[in-house]
Amino acid sequence: MENEKNKVEKSTLYLVATPIGNLADISERAKKVLSEVDFIAAEDTRNSMKLLSVFGIKKELVSYFEHNKKASGERIIARLLSGESCALITDAGMPAISDPGEDIVRLASASGITVSVIPGASAAISALALSALSTSRFAFEGFLPAQKSDRRKRLEAVKHEPRTMIFYEAPHKLKATLADMAEVFGGERKISLCRELTKLNEEIIRTTLEGAVILYSSKEPRGEYVLVLEGAEEAGCDCSSNENPLLSLSPREHVEKYIADGMSKMDAIKAVAKERGVPKSEIYDVMIN
Repeated sequence: MENEKNKVEKSTLYLVATPIGNLADISERAKKVLSEVDFIAAEDTRNSMKLLSVFGIKKELVSYFEHNKKASGERIIARLLSGESCALITDAGMPAISDPGEDIVRLASASGITVSVIPGASAAISALALSALSTSRFAFEGFLPAQKSDRRKRLEAVKHEPRTMIFYEAPHKLKATLADMAEVFGGERKISLCRELTKLNEEIIRTTLEGAVILYSSKEPRGEYVLVLEGAEEAGCDCSSNENPLLSLSPREHVEKYIADGMSKMDAIKAVAKERGVPKSEIYDVMIN
């Protein structure tokens, strides 16, 4: 059909966002494109095959990931130049964001190939919206280096960044990352830890870096995390406007807020005492009387 809506064009690379947890978040346009392109390039073909089967889509899958992106990318570009269409997907979310897809977009652009986007779920933007931190200006930092020295170096480089920062982190590295962040940025810096977004066990913890370190000293991280960190105070700002808003609560309400966010009672008491600059016993007395 000449005027078909959302027609799939030849020699076009489509960047198709896939759900980050809840399969119902996939768009009708995404399903149409995935059904009609000549082939699909996927980060993990096994995971993608499961996703496609849910929607009854049967299509040729080719592997495209970090360790084969050069050779596979060249083959994909050759097929696009010959007139075929391709959809690029990642395991979850938007391809080319903290993902090797950025390389093939660059190759396609250099080769004069049309690149089109099918927007959808994004863990980074979803977490930012939920964070209760400033969303007017933000910086996406993605995954931090695994090595402690490299991780600290990266954190030191953004220590004075005034924009809200977004990081991805795996559960087995979360404790070390939070400890390094607390040392570099200071324990009073606010952070939102967004876990398993859109999934059954979705959890949003809004606290400080010190509070997060205390929380995970007695709690094992589970699932994938997006960390949304408050930016640094800009030089010359009215710092009173950036005071921790929880300090306007009574000590009891402050503790109850952290308990509601997932902390144990004792961990919440420790965190509140630290933030208010008072002995732990003082907060404990408030809670038992």
